[in-house]
Amino acid sequence: MSAPLRVLICDDQALIRTGLATIIDAQPDLEVAGECDDGKTAVELARRLHPDVVVMDIRMPVLDGIEATRLLAGAGVEHPAKILVLTTFNLDEYVYEALRAGASGFLLKDAPPDRLLHGIRTVAIGAALLDPAVTRRLVGRYAARIRPAAGSTQDIPLTPRELEVLRLIADGLSNSEIAETLVISHETVKTFVSRILTKLGLRDRVQAVVYAYRHGLVT
Repeated sequence: MSAPLRVLICDDQALIRTGLATIIDAQPDLEVAGECDDGKTAVELARRLHPDVVVMDIRMPVLDGIEATRLLAGAGVEHPAKILVLTTFNLDEYVYEALRAGASGFLLKDAPPDRLLHGIRTVAIGAALLDPAVTRRLVGRYAARIRPAAGSTQDIPLTPRELEVLRLIADGLSNSEIAETLVISHETVKTFVSRILTKLGLRDRVQAVVYAYRHGLVT
């Protein structure tokens, strides 16, 4: 058997930390690597313990979850951590900033246990947690705050077909929907998505959506 996935829990509410730890430790393939209640300690523990996934609250004392995420997974970090951000509906405005900071996805605090576990496992394997439609809704809502980078699509190292796929990803289409739209196979779409992420140096679909907005491919 492979070793359990190690999860670091970062939340300033003791009751939530306890609940998350109880759910995680009950799974044979997961274990709690550590717990903390502020962002500064989260960064220190993550760097020392090297967990497979960090479950990160956004609003915490000393250092908030967005800045902690940036320090652990942002641009220039040699070995970025895989971070699953916790949020609530009324904190949507922070989600985009967390994703830009390097988070692999987000989860609502009132999500059922099975969704939490699915989220941890999904982020651990390097995939984005977000449903494409949810990604589109969240990033789209704050698109006005994203200043497109200078340049044109000619400066983006993608083929016309890859650009087309990237636009569809940003529009919230799943792989199956992209395959149907472009009349190509599901496997071909997966190949395109993988190639796009590799060429642009992105980790997942979440970052692809943000990239598309940043470069003016969607509005």
